[in-house]
Amino acid sequence: MQSWLEPAASGLIDVGNHPVHLLFSYGTLQQEHVQISTFGRPLNGRADGIIGYIVTSLKITDPEVIQISGQVNHPMIRATGNVRHRVPGTVFELTDEDLSKADAYEVEAYVRVQAPLESGGRAWVYIEREDK
Repeated sequence: MQSWLEPAASGLIDVGNHPVHLLFSYGTLQQEHVQISTFGRPLNGRADGIIGYIVTSLKITDPEVIQISGQVNHPMIRATGNVRHRVPGTVFELTDEDLSKADAYEVEAYVRVQAPLESGGRAWVYIEREDK
């Protein structure tokens, strides 16, 4: 069985015969009220970081996302490929349904990709969409 101490290479772990996705958040999904609004409950998570990214900012225009987060400007990250660049955040355990809800919460300017965790392994993360 996979544990927090052994991050998955693929961003997918098996907990009690139930697949669990690892999702790294550096922004509003770390806020408990956003988690409750999006997933119906607070999420289980732990501090971590991803390597090779920097934080930028995105002005949100989706009124529903602004209402949930309470913010017009959301952080966004951009890949640099530089292993010295690190973004701190939280890794959450999500079900397939949760991951779909996270996808619905994020606006079109973001794309979900796999990224290397500082602790080892990989997790899903929303980054800047290059083809916007």
